[in-house]
Amino acid sequence: MKYQSVIAGFGGQGVVFLVKVLAICAGNRNIPFLGTENHGMSQRGGAVSCHIKIGDFTNPVIDTNQADLLIGLEYRETLRNLFFLKKDGVVVTNDDKKFPEIPFQTAKVDAFTKAKNGEFPIQGLNVFMLGLTLASVKNFPFSVDEVKEAITQMNAKVAEQNLKILDMGLEAGK
Repeated sequence: MKYQSVIAGFGGQGVVFLVKVLAICAGNRNIPFLGTENHGMSQRGGAVSCHIKIGDFTNPVIDTNQADLLIGLEYRETLRNLFFLKKDGVVVTNDDKKFPEIPFQTAKVDAFTKAKNGEFPIQGLNVFMLGLTLASVKNFPFSVDEVKEAITQMNAKVAEQNLKILDMGLEAGK
């Protein structure tokens, strides 16, 4: 298996958390992985993009036109990182009705509005978008159960809440 993902958003949205969840999924199956964690801007509320490669790779950085998946936690950051996608890549984005048509298979949901309406805490936006990804991306390398296990391993104290939010994202993607 070889699978390359870019996760993009703003600092504080949980981009690094998602990379760690996917790394745990790979580790639990003894699949090699490489990832980048862009901490500098994450602590300052700026643009953050992290890469994770699942499979036998030697460099953690994804080149232009190579990513299988782009998860955008904010639509402008999705647009800013489109150049990483290969022609048949998939986009999963948080869309507040401003996202333009693009030449990629795209799953969109307005997760900000759902959080503002109290459907889930804003801190769970990243996990909601991961649920949308699981429901929308046919060739995603991990199952729902594997992701749930990784979320539990990542932080057992908030796992119950995160698993509920993941289920909301799964439902939104149906």
